[in-house]
Amino acid sequence: MQVILIKDVDNLGAAHEAVEVRPGYARNFLIPQKYAIEASNSNMKIMEERHKQKSKKENKLMAEIASVTAVLKASPVKIGAKVGTSGKIFGSVTSIQLARAIREQKGYEIDRRRITIMDDIKEAGIHKAQVDFGKDNLVEIDFEVVAE
Repeated sequence: MQVILIKDVDNLGAAHEAVEVRPGYARNFLIPQKYAIEASNSNMKIMEERHKQKSKKENKLMAEIASVTAVLKASPVKIGAKVGTSGKIFGSVTSIQLARAIREQKGYEIDRRRITIMDDIKEAGIHKAQVDFGKDNLVEIDFEVVAE
């Protein structure tokens, strides 16, 4: 019996996927628990339409991520920090400061939890950070720590 999964089911498949299962498993477990619906012609058409809409959304999101990435990589973001005479920073630079600098200088709101600073920042200069846009979209950006 062929069914369309409504929710992810372990060892069977992901949501909105058509799978072949035994009739008893479908009738007694998947359909009553609202994990699946029967794969009729109308339900298959609805599933295909959802796939089309989902792919359009993903393409639009990928284009938006590409434009944001291009802006972020164009020039390094500058972050001001208090620096001693030897060039060492008092304190440290955090992802909160980097997110705030991106918002002010580039105009994009990026959640601080999506930003990972690659190394400990002890001196002024150019450093690297990673921004996670989700779905394995990691972008490495440069930022510059300057003396205030």
